[in-house]
Amino acid sequence: MPIALPADIERQFTPEDIRLHLALGFFLDGRVTLGQGATVAGLSQTDFLHELGKRRIPVHYDEASALADVAEVERGTN
Repeated sequence: MPIALPADIERQFTPEDIRLHLALGFFLDGRVTLGQGATVAGLSQTDFLHELGKRRIPVHYDEASALADVAEVERGTN
């Protein structure tokens, strides 16, 4: 999905930065699981966890999130 940003803002970020920040925002809002956030960011779950840690973003990982991540892995989307 293309996202249009003002040119002065777009010049400040790489596409990877934008994906990461979008994924972090979704994760903070509770809209995606850890695995889904990693997928949006284009990172492994381990690397996404490192990014969360660098920003001191707590990982709220409950049973439902764990089950969703297991389902994603089983589908091969992670």
